[in-house]
Amino acid sequence: AVYTVLLSSAWPPQSEAQIEVFFSPHGGCTDAIVKALGHAKTSVLVQAYSFTSAPIAKAVVDAHKRGVQVRVILDKSQRTEKYSSADFLAHAGVPVSIDAKHKIAHNKVMVIDSSTVITGSFNFTKSAEEGNAENLLIIHSPELAVKYVENWKIHAEHSEPYAGK
Repeated sequence: AVYTVLLSSAWPPQSEAQIEVFFSPHGGCTDAIVKALGHAKTSVLVQAYSFTSAPIAKAVVDAHKRGVQVRVILDKSQRTEKYSSADFLAHAGVPVSIDAKHKIAHNKVMVIDSSTVITGSFNFTKSAEEGNAENLLIIHSPELAVKYVENWKIHAEHSEPYAGK
């Protein structure tokens, strides 16, 4: 389903956002993310707590191969996670960093082309799609994307490059 929502702290609201909503298990979250990444033209910024989904990792790498500027920040647990996509991404040439400043870097965020924000409780994992009860929002709003890009940059500043195993 797609919804139009007014976004603004002022009244009356000044801008609108198109929002798509998905739920798991088996609600199409992974497919929606892969589709959105397939439309990326200029940039993809990722922040992820757990990133083990092969289809999502492949879509990120495919965007990178198309010339899209892709950068990924992962939680420190992804250094040692048995099935992390960190190595797959790094070996494909995608710049990956580790955010170890926080107890948990629990974000699940993608910003595509500085205009679309993907967020929610949905981890980028097979379990999130197939077994967990999670939610995903795809928000088409350049105004909101600016806020997420600013936050992504703050975390990038204190993250460490990940070279892979």
